[in-house]
Amino acid sequence: MGKVKLSLFKTGYCVHPEKIAVKDGSFRKVKFPALVGLISHPQKGYILFDTGYASHFFKACEKFPYSIYPKVTPVFFNPSESIKEQLLSIQIHPDEIASVFISHFHGDHVGGLKDFPNSRIICSRKGYEYVKDKKRFQAVRNGYLPDLIPSDFEERAVFIDDQQMVKLNEKFAPFQEGWDLFGDGSLICIDLTGHATGQLGLFLHDEKRGDVLLCADACWQSKAYREKIYPHRLANIIMPDIKSYQDNLDKLYRLHRLNPEIRIIPTHCTEIWEEEL
Repeated sequence: MGKVKLSLFKTGYCVHPEKIAVKDGSFRKVKFPALVGLISHPQKGYILFDTGYASHFFKACEKFPYSIYPKVTPVFFNPSESIKEQLLSIQIHPDEIASVFISHFHGDHVGGLKDFPNSRIICSRKGYEYVKDKKRFQAVRNGYLPDLIPSDFEERAVFIDDQQMVKLNEKFAPFQEGWDLFGDGSLICIDLTGHATGQLGLFLHDEKRGDVLLCADACWQSKAYREKIYPHRLANIIMPDIKSYQDNLDKLYRLHRLNPEIRIIPTHCTEIWEEEL
């Protein structure tokens, strides 16, 4: 993989009992940060991995039944924590973001998408087709807030699963196929369907961390992939494909055992964020 630079940002957090994320956890409430990745590519410029929470999220939740979302998953967020504002604080303007890579379409991953109106959007067609027509209760059940999707989404979207898959080398085992996003080996996408249909993960080689897998919500805590601990069965309510979730968590477990040097980063892992502080 070609070298790129990865920076992580926390865009607010939600709270849940620990046991929901890892079934052997306690019932104490734990903070789950919403992490966003900023990838600096030597040729392709700035690429965001998801957009986290933003003020748009709360506006999209104002009306019933969408108001159920933040009640079930309480969210704590300051407008200054939006990825847009954090980028501006380090002199990166939204127009400088060439691409936004969307791992999946849950509200905590696309909350800030409207803040980047000139970026192309890289995502899964399978994932988009699954949610795009869902409204009201059906949308909420799938963690989807239609108002977060820009009106020109389809004009700007690049569907990665329309590309030809490539065979991955042994360092990615047990993942065997993926998509070479730019054709230069710098960003390798894999299908992590389970928590969401068409969920994508991203392999890259960071200058500081070495080989990295941004695994989105294929698990919520690092402990889950290290010890192969499934979430509580209550978490299955929101999962469209429980078997694929378990299969992919098993692959993450084996990836870690076979290639412990690869840094696996779940989007909501408190441990990851504490290490980044």
